[in-house]
Amino acid sequence: MFIDKTLLITGGTGSFGNAVMERVLNTDIKEIRIFSRDEKKQDDMRKKYKNDKLKFYLGDVRDLSSVKNAMHDVDYVFHAAAFKQVPSCEFFPLEAVKTNILGTDNVLTAAIDYGVQKVICLSTDKAAYPINAMGISKAMMEKVFIAKAKTIAPTRTLICGTRYGNVMASRGSVIPIFVEQIKNGEPLTITNPKMTRFLMSLDQAVELVIFAFSHAQTGDIMVQKAPACYIGDLAQALKELFHKDNEVKVIGTRHGEKLYETLLTKEEYLVAEDLGKYFKIPADQRDLNYDKYFDIGDKNLSTELEYSSHNTEILTIEQIKEKLLDLDYIQNQLKDMKVLL
Repeated sequence: MFIDKTLLITGGTGSFGNAVMERVLNTDIKEIRIFSRDEKKQDDMRKKYKNDKLKFYLGDVRDLSSVKNAMHDVDYVFHAAAFKQVPSCEFFPLEAVKTNILGTDNVLTAAIDYGVQKVICLSTDKAAYPINAMGISKAMMEKVFIAKAKTIAPTRTLICGTRYGNVMASRGSVIPIFVEQIKNGEPLTITNPKMTRFLMSLDQAVELVIFAFSHAQTGDIMVQKAPACYIGDLAQALKELFHKDNEVKVIGTRHGEKLYETLLTKEEYLVAEDLGKYFKIPADQRDLNYDKYFDIGDKNLSTELEYSSHNTEILTIEQIKEKLLDLDYIQNQLKDMKVLL
C-alpha cells in the first residue's frame, strides 16, 4: 500500500510517530515526512536512522502556511500532533483548542487543497463522554474531521479517524512514572486504585491505524477492542516484576481524571459495526434537513451499553505482568536493574 508513496506524519517525533515510521520505513515507500515543532527530537531521529527516505519539516499545525510547506506531493497523512496531557490542558484549555481542534482543521484544509488521498486522524478514549479539556478538544477534533469528510472532501480526500485507549509506556503515561518511583525507592503515587484504564501497546496503536488505512470509509472512526486493568493492580504487577515492595500512596484524583474511560458511547455502540478485533463507527449521514428524523425516536438507545474500561475484559495481576513483559521498555528497564525473571 505504500509503494512509491509519500507519507506525512504530524507530531512525527512523538511515541506514535516513531513507531509508525519504523513500521513503514523498510517498505517500498518513497518518502516519510516528519512534521513537528521540536528541532532537537528531529535531529535525534535524523542521527539515529540515517535514512534518505526520512525528510524533516519544522513547523506547527497551528500555522497553516507551515503545514502547507510540508503537504505538497503527499499521498497519505497520519495526523498525530496533539496536546495530550490532561492536567496541562485543564490549566491551558485554549492551547488545547489551538492545537487539537484548529490545528487539525489546518491539516485537513492543506490535505484537501493539495489532493492528498487519505488522512487518518488519531483520537483518544477521552473524547467519548469527555469531562476534561483534553477530551473535549479531541471530541471536537472528531467532529471537525467528520464534518469535513462529509461536506468538503468526499470526492477528493478520504478522511477517517482512530480512537484508542492508553498506550503503555508512551511518553507521559503512568508506567514510566511507576518504574522511576520503583527504581528510586519512592512510594508509588496512585490516584485511585479502583480506577480502570484500557491497555494497548504502541504496536497495537500502529496496527489500528494501518487497519483504518485499509478498511475505513470517509468519516469513519475505527476503534480497537482492548483489555483493561485496575491502576492498583498495575502498580502491584510492576512491583512484582521488579522484585520490589515500594509503599503505595493514594494521592486522589487529579484535574480532569475519570474513574474509567469509554471507547464507544451508548449512542455509538448502537450503530457501530463489530469487525472482530475492531469496531467501526460510521459517520452520521443525515444532513441539515433533519426534521424528518424527529418523528420517531430509537427505543434501543435507552438499553444500549457503552464500551468502557469498566465492562471490557479486566486483566488479573498475572495477565498484566505478561502484557508488560511484551514491552521493550520494560525489558530494558529490567536489564538495567539486573532483575532476573
